[in-house]
Amino acid sequence: MSSIWAVVPAAGLGRRMGGELPKQYLPLGGKTVIEHSLECLLGIEEIDGLVVVLHKHDDRFASLPVSNHQKVITVVGGQERSDSVLAALNRLQKKVKLSDWVLVHDAVRCCVSGNKIKKLIQFLEHHEVGGILGVPANDSPKQINSEQQILSSLDQQTVWLAQTPQMFRFGLLREALQQAQRHQREVVDEAAALEFLGYLPNIVMGEYSNIKITHPEDLAIAEIIMKRQLV
Repeated sequence: MSSIWAVVPAAGLGRRMGGELPKQYLPLGGKTVIEHSLECLLGIEEIDGLVVVLHKHDDRFASLPVSNHQKVITVVGGQERSDSVLAALNRLQKKVKLSDWVLVHDAVRCCVSGNKIKKLIQFLEHHEVGGILGVPANDSPKQINSEQQILSSLDQQTVWLAQTPQMFRFGLLREALQQAQRHQREVVDEAAALEFLGYLPNIVMGEYSNIKITHPEDLAIAEIIMKRQLV
């Protein structure tokens, strides 16, 4: 049976929030954002372990109770997201087989549903490559230029918004990220790295509530979502 390891990139500084505190450590509902994300993943019994990727100067994570969980290990990340994920995969290479699964989740997607993660795992159980959670675009997507002028209107029926977790076979994901680095190809997420090699990841219906904490107003939205999840 294939094992499943979660990887949580948390090496970013979150400058778009406008404060000195990285967004994964912002307070939300009595905990930090990252604690909510990690506790959800640790509640999934199918996940064998969890690698948290930290900034080299991180001095906050070790103070969180979740850092002492027996399933949690840490590693220092890199400048880009892909560098951090690759650092986690290198940390895991002696623990996993090439066919095992890696489930990458944003530290700041703290409203993710455990049921949706389980659905993703079940859907991809026998898949050769992997896939991601996502939702259909519910507005009309526009392609623009550097001057914010509209170049074209995209077909809303064919556009989905990518979320995390993104779950791929360990060997394929590591190869894809390594190839992207060799070709100096910037990849926005793990799926993009697999696409670069010509693979076709699946997309599994997620939830619009699985938001990413990026802007200050997102914290208030996340708090509302979490309260509704408790009802």
